[in-house]
Amino acid sequence: MRTPVPKCPIRLGEPCSLCEPGASGPEDCALVWLVMTDPELRARLDEMRRAGRR
Repeated sequence: MRTPVPKCPIRLGEPCSLCEPGASGPEDCALVWLVMTDPELRARLDEMRRAGRR
């Protein structure tokens, strides 16, 4: 049985590589927290997601 690999919400389409020291996944990653709490960064991420769907 495989263990599910969480996807990185910042690096679209890539698995979480635990790039932030001390993170155990996207749920406690400082980079994800920073992007999701900053309105400008979050808006840019949304733009990138929309562009990737086309």
